[in-house]
Amino acid sequence: MKLLILTQKVDINDDLLGFMHGWIAEFAKRCDQVTVVCLEKGMFDLPPNVRVLSLGKETGKSKIKYLINFYKQIWRQRENYEAVLAHMNAEYMVLGGLIWRLLGKKTGLWYVHRQINLKLRLAEKLADVIFTASPESFKLKSAKLKIIGHGINLDKFKDNRDIGSETNFKIIYVGRISRIKNQQLLIEAINILREKGVVNLKVDFVGRPIYQEDESYRNELINLADKYSLNNYVNFTGSVPNKDIAEVYRRADLSVNLCPTGGLDKAVLESMAMGLPVIVFNKAFAPLLKGSGGLILTDLSAPELADKICALSTAPKEELNLIGRSLRKKIVDQYSLSDLVKKIVNQLGV
Repeated sequence: MKLLILTQKVDINDDLLGFMHGWIAEFAKRCDQVTVVCLEKGMFDLPPNVRVLSLGKETGKSKIKYLINFYKQIWRQRENYEAVLAHMNAEYMVLGGLIWRLLGKKTGLWYVHRQINLKLRLAEKLADVIFTASPESFKLKSAKLKIIGHGINLDKFKDNRDIGSETNFKIIYVGRISRIKNQQLLIEAINILREKGVVNLKVDFVGRPIYQEDESYRNELINLADKYSLNNYVNFTGSVPNKDIAEVYRRADLSVNLCPTGGLDKAVLESMAMGLPVIVFNKAFAPLLKGSGGLILTDLSAPELADKICALSTAPKEELNLIGRSLRKKIVDQYSLSDLVKKIVNQLGV
């Protein structure tokens, strides 16, 4: 099959979107030819049957130029693809859906977000099939919907860690700095534990603010850590290129994610793939974490979070590694990138 992929960015060094590089490489294994049209391109190292075409954001082109280039590329490349996959950006399907229908191209939309807007409603009408990770990650009712899970690169995220091997118990929170992610709760929990005499904890917030309101929230988090005198406990490391993020997980003992119930956060699945215990608030993880030892918070409660962290930080090393191996197996069995791409290709096969 010859496939056209439309995505926001192709850059192996990007902290948020660098994972798409691995997706494209996996599609290249299952397709004769892959053409990628992206808004912006940076560094990449992809197989010879992949061609990457940019709409020009990296050169500072205007939005009108992006639109013109979009139509140029999907028309010029029409003989080089039989099916289309729009990744996350519903506007690609809105802009090109009618043309692809007239050309007889089968179209798919990958979308993982709670938001429903006009663009998504229009994209749903135009797409032949819609892919999402979980029931919570696509809220618009559609007969076209295929719930196929996430795809974790198991070659990159390997179970070669040894939890609890350092003096300090290292906790990470991987993700964009944002109020919706409730990162302040982790700082409050660490303060509770420090006041109880638990002093061997270290926390790294791995991620960066994107929007202005995120910058304001980051300042609030820094001030909160200062207020509790936690500068020796809490560190804001900033962004890490996606290609290097596995090493961040490898050096940790626990991954915390306090996002509200919604889609399955990829950072949690990557943590599990590394054999890393996790604590989450998102109830969508309940089926996946069933039988794994109370790793889901019942409420956004700093005392409850502190209790769960304390239980894990004082657990025997063998118990932590047993939890990690169990979580790793679930990702291997259910969420490999190879299986995800196979499902998409089978659905789009022409």
